[in-house]
Amino acid sequence: MAESDAKQIVAQMNLEEKASLCSGLDFWHLKGLAKYDLPAIMVTDGPHGLRKQEGAADHLGINQSVPATCFPPACALAASFNRDLAREVGAAVAEECLKEDVAVILGPGVNIKRSPLGGRNFEYLSEDPLLAGEIAAALIDGIQSKGVGTSIKHYAANNQEKERMISNSIVDERALREIYLTPFEIAVKKAQPWTVMCSYNQVDGVYAAENKKLLADILRTAWGFKGLVMTDWGAVAGRVEGIKAGLDLEMPASGGRNDAMIVAAVRSGALAEKILDTTTERIVSLILHYKAHRKPGADYDKAAHHALGRRAASDAAVLLKNEGNLLPLAETAKIAVIGKFAETPRYQGSGSSKINPHRVDNALDCLKAVGVAFDYAGGYSLKPDSPLDETEIDRACEIARAKDAAIIFAGLPDEYESEGFDRKSLALPESHNRLIEAVAAVNPNTVVVLQCGAPVLLPWADKVKAILLMYLGGQAVNSATVDLLLGRVAPGGKLPETFPRNLEDSPCYGYFPGLNRRAEYLESIFVGYRWYDTTGRDPAYPFGFGLSYTSFAISSVAVDQKNFRAGETITVSAEVTNTGKRPGAELVQVYVGMKGSTIFRPEKELRGFEKVYLEPGESKTISIRLDDRSFAYYNAAANCWAIEGGNYVIKLGTSSRSITAEIPLQVEGDGKETLLAALMAKTPSYFKLPKTGSFKPPDEEFFALYNKPVPGITAGKRGHFDMTSTLNDVKDTSFGKSFIKNMQKQSGGVIEDSEEINAIKDAMMMEIPFRTMINFSGGAMTPKMMEAFICFFNGKYLKGIMWLLRK
Repeated sequence: MAESDAKQIVAQMNLEEKASLCSGLDFWHLKGLAKYDLPAIMVTDGPHGLRKQEGAADHLGINQSVPATCFPPACALAASFNRDLAREVGAAVAEECLKEDVAVILGPGVNIKRSPLGGRNFEYLSEDPLLAGEIAAALIDGIQSKGVGTSIKHYAANNQEKERMISNSIVDERALREIYLTPFEIAVKKAQPWTVMCSYNQVDGVYAAENKKLLADILRTAWGFKGLVMTDWGAVAGRVEGIKAGLDLEMPASGGRNDAMIVAAVRSGALAEKILDTTTERIVSLILHYKAHRKPGADYDKAAHHALGRRAASDAAVLLKNEGNLLPLAETAKIAVIGKFAETPRYQGSGSSKINPHRVDNALDCLKAVGVAFDYAGGYSLKPDSPLDETEIDRACEIARAKDAAIIFAGLPDEYESEGFDRKSLALPESHNRLIEAVAAVNPNTVVVLQCGAPVLLPWADKVKAILLMYLGGQAVNSATVDLLLGRVAPGGKLPETFPRNLEDSPCYGYFPGLNRRAEYLESIFVGYRWYDTTGRDPAYPFGFGLSYTSFAISSVAVDQKNFRAGETITVSAEVTNTGKRPGAELVQVYVGMKGSTIFRPEKELRGFEKVYLEPGESKTISIRLDDRSFAYYNAAANCWAIEGGNYVIKLGTSSRSITAEIPLQVEGDGKETLLAALMAKTPSYFKLPKTGSFKPPDEEFFALYNKPVPGITAGKRGHFDMTSTLNDVKDTSFGKSFIKNMQKQSGGVIEDSEEINAIKDAMMMEIPFRTMINFSGGAMTPKMMEAFICFFNGKYLKGIMWLLRK
C-alpha cells in the first residue's frame, strides 16, 4: 500500500521537490514535505539499544543521548546462538524507538570478523556468515515486527577501521560472495530490512555508495531487496553516480549542494528523471511506512527490558574453563572480589553504538543483595596506561589468600577497542595480567570474569580454575555475572569466533589492515575457523566452544537420505539428553565438508545449528534442514552458485573441533567446477595452506584469483591530493602541518574529552576524506574553500587563491 501511495505522491512533485528528499534534513532526520503530508522522520544509531541525540549531534558517541536500555552488543548476542532471544531483544529495542518517535534504528552490523584486531568487532556478530546472517535476520524481524525499521550495515567488505572511508577492499569474487555478502543475503531474504546502509570503502575500486554491482545487480536483482539504500554518514562519493547505481538517500544533510547536482543532472539529461522518480518513491515509501506505524504516547517497561538484558547476558556467557567444577559457587562461600570492572563494568563498545543506559548494575551491590560474604579490592586503575600499582596487587593478594575462591573481573578498557581504529595487539593490559598471575599464586580457586568485545590472549589460563567470558554484556552484565557465579542460571553461550593462541596464527596476520589504501584479502575464503581447521592450527578456544554446569549426550544422529541433488532438502536429526544434575543448554552444530574436491575448500563449514534447553534427565530431538546452499560454492567463472559432485561428510558436533558424528553423503553435481580447472592450476598455494606462520601467496596467484584490474594509488601523493585525500596524506606538507594544528586546537576547544573519545576523534580526523569533512563541518567549510586548501596542500598556492576569489 505504501508503495502505490508513494508513486501517486511522487507523480505530483516537481523536480526540485523530488531531489530535495534525496538528502537528510539535518544529522538525524529525513526531510519531509508538508505539502504532501510527509513528516520529517528520525533515524538513530543502535543497534543494541537506542542512541537518540536531542542536542548536539555526532556519529562517534561523543555527545549525550537520551537514556535507553543497553542490551548486550552483537559480540555477545551472537554468542547466544539464539534466534528467539535476538528476536525478543529486537522487539524491546523497537518499543524504545516508538517511545522516542524514531522511525529507523541503524543496525544490525553484519560485517565479518576477518581479523581479531578489527576495532569494531564488538559491534559485529561473527566470523561465520551463516551465524551472522541468522542472528541478524532474527533481530531485524523482532524490531520490524513493532513497526520500526532497521538499516543493516555496512554493505559491503568493510572489515577494518583503518582508512575505512577511502580504502579499497580487494577481495576475490568467491570470497566476496561466500563470506562477506552472505550475512546480508540471508538477512535480506529472510527479514527484508526497511533499509540497507552502504559502507564508506571501495569494493573493486568503486565506492560502495556508487557501486551498481552491489546496490542494484546483487542487492535488488539477485536478492530481491525491496527497501531503501542509504549512505553511512558522509559516505557519498559522486551523488549523481550514486543514484544511477541504486543509492537512494544521502545522510546527513549536505546543505542542498548535492540536491542541486541532481536537479542539474536531470535538466542536462545526464540523469533520467525516471530513475530519480524511483529513488524518491523509495524514500516516500519509507516515510509512509513509519507514519502508518507511529504510536504517539508509546512507552515501555524499563524494569522488564533490564530483566531481558540480564537474561540475554546470561544466555550469551561462554564458560571457557571450569576445572573441578569450581563453578557455580555456594552462596555460603567466602570470596574475594577483585577488579574495578566489578564496580564499573565494561559493558559496551565505543563509537556510534554507545548507549546512554538508564542504569548499570554493580556486581558488589548484587552480591550484597543475596547475602554473599566477600572482601573487595580494586586491583588496577581504569586508566589503561597507568603504571602498575603494586600496592593494589598486594591488597588483592591479601584478601584472596584465605578465601574459598577469588573472583577477578578483568578485560579490555574502553580505550582498547572502538570505532575509528583497529587494535594493535590481542593482549590484555599488563595490570590485568599481572593481577591475575599474582592472585592465582596465592589462591588455587581463582575465577576470571572476562569483559571484552573480541578475542584476547590469556597467558595465565592454565593457572586459574575457571574462566567466564561475558563479552560486553550490556547494562545488566554484572548482575548476570553474579547469577552465573552462584548457579542461579547456567552459562548458555558458545564462541561465535575463534580465540587464537597468538596473533601470528590468525588468517590475515602480516597484511591486515593493508597499506596504501588497499586491503588485500589474500586469505580468500579461509576466514576464522575455516582457516584454523583447514591448516590444523590449534586455537586457544575453537569456534562454537562453550562449557556448561551440566553434561549432555548426543545420540541417534541420522540423515533422512544418503544421496542429494540440487533442488532437494535433507534433514539431519539427533537426540540430545541432559545427563547432568542441573538445567542447561546445548548447541548442536552441523558442518559440511567434501573429500577430494578439485577446487580449494575449507575443511568444513557451518551449515546449521540448533540450541536446546533441557532439564536434568530430559531429552529432545532436534532437526536441522540442509538445502542447495549447504553444498554450494560460488563459481566466479560461471557467475553463479554451483555444486560440485562427489563424496561429502556431514559432521555434527558441539564446536568446530568437537565432532561427535560423521555421516557420508553422495552429492550429485552440475559439473561447473571444470570451468575453474585452469584457475585452480594457477593457485596451488590455496590447496597447501601453511600450518605455521603467516600466509602470503605469490602476487601472481592472488591476482589470478582476483581476476580484475587493480587500480593504482595517486590521491595520497603530493601533487595528486584531491577530495578523497586525508589529513594523514598531507600531514608532512608545510600547509598540512599548520592546518592540522588548527583543526586539533578547534577540536580540543569544543569539549574536554576522555582518552577514549580523544583517541576516536584523532583517528577519525586524520583519516576522513576532504569531501566528507565538508559535510561534517556544519557549513563552516565550503567546497570552494576545500578546493583552495587542496591546492595549498599540493603546493599550488596561486591556484588556491584563485579558487577563493571565485564567485
